[in-house]
Amino acid sequence: MTPEPLAGGVAQQTATRPPMPVKMVIAGGFGVGKTTTVRSISEIVPLTTEADITEVAAGVDDLTHTPDKTTTTVAMDFGCITIDEALKLYLFGTPGQERFGFMWDDLVEGAIGGLVIVDTRRLDDCHAAVDYFEHKEIPFAVAVNAFDGRIQHELDEVRWALDVADQVPVIAFDARERGSVRDALLVVLELALSRVEG
Repeated sequence: MTPEPLAGGVAQQTATRPPMPVKMVIAGGFGVGKTTTVRSISEIVPLTTEADITEVAAGVDDLTHTPDKTTTTVAMDFGCITIDEALKLYLFGTPGQERFGFMWDDLVEGAIGGLVIVDTRRLDDCHAAVDYFEHKEIPFAVAVNAFDGRIQHELDEVRWALDVADQVPVIAFDARERGSVRDALLVVLELALSRVEG
């Protein structure tokens, strides 16, 4: 069927193009808020692969700062959010424990960037994620999760402690707040797009 012409002979476009799918990774150490981040922003019910923390796992994973945590991600979290008519983000959350690190290459493949979530009470736990993205040369931002609505250290101190380059954004956010998560994801998206355009 031929579309009806508009004034001046231009055909009316009735079909719209679906938004372009873009992959982004949510990474960080154990219990820093990766699953919460995906849940807060996803427009679909997120897919999670959480399992109960057993006595054996509790002996391996440090629960000092997360005593109420009863489950942990053992494979990945998945959610998505439509940014606008042209772009849809597919979010892949990594497991935080080192013993599940073998999954990272598959989860990160094809990603335009990553959000490395940090708990300032346990900065050492996020070094592996920072090193991974630096080694793979994937654009990323460091997002300091405001547990209990506050962070323990200034952002400049976090940057210094993690020894990340000046071009890596270090931001504060709250994994429980949808708007805060959106803003953090947009930082990564802008960083990735600027690298493509550059």
